[in-house]
Amino acid sequence: MRVLVDTSVWLDALNEKSKPVNRLSDKLSSLVDSEHAIFLTGVILFEVVRGFRASRERHKLIERLSWFPLLELSRDDYLYAADLSAACRVKGVTTSTADALIAAAAIRYDCQLFTGDKDFQRIARLVPLKLYS
Repeated sequence: MRVLVDTSVWLDALNEKSKPVNRLSDKLSSLVDSEHAIFLTGVILFEVVRGFRASRERHKLIERLSWFPLLELSRDDYLYAADLSAACRVKGVTTSTADALIAAAAIRYDCQLFTGDKDFQRIARLVPLKLYS
C-alpha cells in the first residue's frame, strides 16, 4: 500500500506537548515500521519544516524526512488540483491551495492519504480521494 502522510500527522507526532498516548503518532509509528510505502509532497515538507528554526533539531528533522520520497507534481497535476478545488467549491466545500495540491497528489499517485485534518474528509466525499484509516 502507498500512503501519503499529511502535515497534520507529522506535526502531531513531532509535538512534544502531545498526550503520551496519541492515536495519530501511534498509527504513524506503526505505519513507518510496516512494509507500506510512505510519501511526502513538497508542500507537506515545506509545512512541516517551516516551523523549525535553523538548529540541530531542524537538521535532524530534515534528515529523517529525507527517508521518505517526494511525489513530484507536474503541470497537469497543478491543473487537476485547480479543477478539484473548483469542483469542491461548487458543492460548497472550500479548499486551501495546499489541501488541493495534496489531494491531487494522493489521487494521481494512487496513495491513501493519512491525515488528521477534517477538511480532507469533506474533500473525499466529492472526489476520488482515498483516506488511510
